Amino acid sequence: MKISRLLAVFVLVSILFAPPLARAQACKLALVLALDISSSVNEREYALQLYGLARAFRTKEVIDAILTPEGASIAAIVYEWSGYNQQDIVIPWTMLKSREEVLAFANRLSAHRRPFTDLTTALGKAVEYGAAMFARAPACARQVIDISGDGENNDGVGPDYFRAQGKLDGITINGLVVQGAFPDPAPYYRDHVIQGPGAFLALARHFDDYPSVIIGKLLREIGHELILGQNEPDTRE
Repeated sequence: MKISRLLAVFVLVSILFAPPLARAQACKLALVLALDISSSVNEREYALQLYGLARAFRTKEVIDAILTPEGASIAAIVYEWSGYNQQDIVIPWTMLKSREEVLAFANRLSAHRRPFTDLTTALGKAVEYGAAMFARAPACARQVIDISGDGENNDGVGPDYFRAQGKLDGITINGLVVQGAFPDPAPYYRDHVIQGPGAFLALARHFDDYPSVIIGKLLREIGHELILGQNEPDTRE
C-alpha cells in the first residue's frame, strides 16, 4: 500500500512540475473538416470553399493558433461529402506541429480536384462518417467536426438518427452554413446538426463570404476553452 501511495505521489509531482514545453507537446485538438460538394455547389462555389480553406491555413493567425502554446499541435483530416455513399478523404489524419507542416497541409488542399458534381445532400451520413474518423485519430484533448454546407439533408436519415444510436457521443460538431437556398438551412443546422460543449454555427451570406468566415471559425475552434458545467450548445452569432 505504501509503495502504491508513493508511486501516485511521484506521478502527480511529475505532471505538475514537468517543463511547460513537455506538457504542451500533447495534441490539443483532433479536427475533422467536412466539405459539402453536392450538386447545389457549382464549380465557382467549390473553388471558393476549397481554396478559402487552404488560404485560412496559410494565415499567420491560424498558424499561431495551432502552435500556441509553444510546442502545441493539432491533428486534422479533410473529406468531401455529398450523396449517401459519397464521402471521400482529401487529406488523411495529419499532425500539424510546425509552420512548415501547416503550410504543406494548405498546399495539399490547393492541389486537390473535385471528384463529383451531381449528387444529393446526405448530411446525416456525412456527420456519421466524420464521427467514425476519430477511431483512427491520434490521441488529442478534444474531438471536433467542422462541417460546411448550403442545404438541408435530402438523402437518407439525418444526424438525429446517428445521435440516437450514440455514434456522435463525446464529439463537438460545429457548422458553417452558406445561406441563399430555400428554405434557409441555418435553422436545420441549429436544431439537428451542431452539438456538444461550446458548439456553434457560423453563417456565410453566400460563398464569397466563405474564405473570411472560415478563418474566424477555425480560430474559435482551435482556441476553444472548455467551460465546465456548460450543457447547451452556444448558438449565438
